[in-house]
Amino acid sequence: MRFLVCGGAGFIGSHVVDRLLSEGHAVEVVDNLSTGSFSNLHQARLSGGDLKIHNIDVTTPEFLDLVSLRRPDVILQLTALSPSAAHSTLALSSAPAVVAALEAARLFGVKKVVLGVPAHLLYGEVPVREIPIKEGRVSEPISVPHVITRTLLQLLAVYREVHAVEYTALAIANVYGPRQRAEDGVVAAFATALANNEAPEFFGSGKQTRDFVFVEDVVDAYVKAATKGDGLVINIGTGVQTSVAALWKEMSAGSTLQPVVGKQRPSDITRFAVSPVRARIQLAWAPFTSLAEGLATVAPQR
Repeated sequence: MRFLVCGGAGFIGSHVVDRLLSEGHAVEVVDNLSTGSFSNLHQARLSGGDLKIHNIDVTTPEFLDLVSLRRPDVILQLTALSPSAAHSTLALSSAPAVVAALEAARLFGVKKVVLGVPAHLLYGEVPVREIPIKEGRVSEPISVPHVITRTLLQLLAVYREVHAVEYTALAIANVYGPRQRAEDGVVAAFATALANNEAPEFFGSGKQTRDFVFVEDVVDAYVKAATKGDGLVINIGTGVQTSVAALWKEMSAGSTLQPVVGKQRPSDITRFAVSPVRARIQLAWAPFTSLAEGLATVAPQR
């Protein structure tokens, strides 16, 4: 199959590219390098696989020209997963990129679009009794990024109904792993703090929980979604809550560093985890990497 990976030079996207090439697929990477880096594609470029890298923006005419020329079977759209999408002004800029991918699929007969969105922007804060959160959960809009995330899913449904563009939407929990920048996730931030022998900062008490899912597990979900889960929103997470304090304890074993406790940010969710049941049924997917195993891949050498 021929895949076009939007955001393929980013943290998650580059791992997706590595996996697709290892399976013998042809891969077109599109990335404007606003958050991605060519260095993330070092392994892919050495693989000898069918890889082409295009430093262009998805919203430009050049992107339509590329899709017209290359005619991919599937577009994997990862740009809406950028941590910057949590900020209102930048969330607004992610919507045109998704629309551009859908339009390209409509115009040039792309079989499917797989879109990843941050699960916390889709669901927001929910009552503790509803955790792990299931896909049918509808919450009140709490922010601009929340509204935009829901709108993107509605756009997918419209393009499927009106233009026969197939899709699967992945609502992805807190991804971590190699190549993640410190500013883009708490696991990477803690690993960087340990490597630099600096105390990390807790935003709040550290009791807030997250659902940490390893990047290679997320990659597996993307690959499976290319051929399964048509017309569905599917959670990708472990269903397990881990507190920020427990995460630090796990990562800092043997260290004398003590976290600096700051104020909890207004936008922070108190407790969060998503149910992976639908993913198991529809994608034959399950997280296969334990937290300890995943953290070992990002732990600094001491």
